[in-house]
Amino acid sequence: DQESILAFEQLQWRRASAKDDAIRARFGISPATYYVRLSRLLESPDAMAYDPLLVQRLQRRVEQHERWRTGAAT
Repeated sequence: DQESILAFEQLQWRRASAKDDAIRARFGISPATYYVRLSRLLESPDAMAYDPLLVQRLQRRVEQHERWRTGAAT
């Protein structure tokens, strides 16, 4: 469910492993599958309507990760 993923993304995590464990427990899917779903969701107008600031923040994070992954300068 889109809203539950976006609400989950509003939470703060000190460790990635804790978030990964919570993804498995709450959604019953692997973190990799979760992040694929999240990426698709961030392209949705419904997500932007739900919480524009959160979606924009997450989109910036994805863009930064892509730049880091490809070695592009920031």
